[in-house]
Amino acid sequence: MSKHNIPQATSSLPMWLDYLENIHTSAIDLGLDRVEVVADKANLRKPAQTIITVAGTNGKGSTCSIMEAILLDAGYKVGVYSSPHLIRYNERVRIDGQVLPDQRHSQAFAFVEEQRGETSLSFFEFGTLAALKLFQEESVDVVLLEVGLGGRLDATNIVHHDVSIITSLAVDHVDWLGDDIEVIGYEKAGIFRSDKPAICGQPEAPASVAAHADDIGAKLYQVGYQFQYQEHIESWDWYCGAFDMKNLPKPSLPLPNAATALTALGVSGLEITDVNVVNGLKNAKLAGRMQKVSGSPVTILDVAHNPHSAGYLAEQLQKQYPNKRIHCVLGMLKDKDIEATISVLKEVVSFWYLGSLEGPRAATADELKQYTPSDAQVFGSPTFAYKEALITAAKDDIIIVAGSFYTVAEILVYLQLQRSSGGK
Repeated sequence: MSKHNIPQATSSLPMWLDYLENIHTSAIDLGLDRVEVVADKANLRKPAQTIITVAGTNGKGSTCSIMEAILLDAGYKVGVYSSPHLIRYNERVRIDGQVLPDQRHSQAFAFVEEQRGETSLSFFEFGTLAALKLFQEESVDVVLLEVGLGGRLDATNIVHHDVSIITSLAVDHVDWLGDDIEVIGYEKAGIFRSDKPAICGQPEAPASVAAHADDIGAKLYQVGYQFQYQEHIESWDWYCGAFDMKNLPKPSLPLPNAATALTALGVSGLEITDVNVVNGLKNAKLAGRMQKVSGSPVTILDVAHNPHSAGYLAEQLQKQYPNKRIHCVLGMLKDKDIEATISVLKEVVSFWYLGSLEGPRAATADELKQYTPSDAQVFGSPTFAYKEALITAAKDDIIIVAGSFYTVAEILVYLQLQRSSGGK
């Protein structure tokens, strides 16, 4: 792209995003050499006093949201960087629970563009550096960084962070991380730092995680050993060494992630009271995770897109809606483990509505149908599938929309349009 086509600080955010999607050779380009050069030049390696980096196959967003809610209740100014977004790019950067206007992102992109010179950056690398700049400008107290892919070679790993978290470990992103769980464990553990706390919320984690922590002298806190939790019908307890908290309120987000979040905050050195923890657990929420969007029939949006997250979704549906008929609107990407994901959901789903996604990674509804019961219905998009589910489902049934961030995003947009047009 010629120099005169480079957007300016005053250019629109869509113009910047279009530019960023086309300036690098590939959308995913793991490695730290290029992004480190720019981060050092721009002084972005430590954008806040306390930084917590979160890796994991599933649960990164939930863990960050729980920590965010607790920290906000404690009076800290908190920045969160997450991906992907559901509807708007702005969702990727939150400061004190709020997204920033387009103009701030454009200004941050212009800064990174100026700093990078001839260094080529991928879309995610560019966005990560811009987020760090925004956190620095806002003088946040705590930054919560969600790893994009893997850990060791992810752009977020350039930061000098204080606490590392692995939420869960499962085979996903096979094209980039492989299908060996020990290798995946090593890649995720690549965010660990010497003499710093490293939290692992995956029960019976692969040996590579503890081995890497030991090799570099990280202080490992492994669930089941250094910290534990126990669920009760109406509450739960958390234990970490000499510390424990009992009769905690159950969050709307997964309990394993809540326990991992509490452990990370507990060893962070930040000042947090029991009241902050209780309030944060009550307030934490995240779009697209067991998100209820309508009442008759109940529609639940969940971005579950692999066997691990589908298992959690199925478990929650059985707990919260026993003996209900479940209608599933499903759209997936073809690089996911479609067969195993559907196999898990089969345990709870009675009716299937399969929608084709768009784009080079998209799976068609016909490709999904190979793994569903023969009476599954096929549609050109998740929206058409959802419309049919609404017609077919009885008032007391449950509709779930799952399989991908793209699927959930499409239905969220559809529902917003319905509300703005008065349901016409």
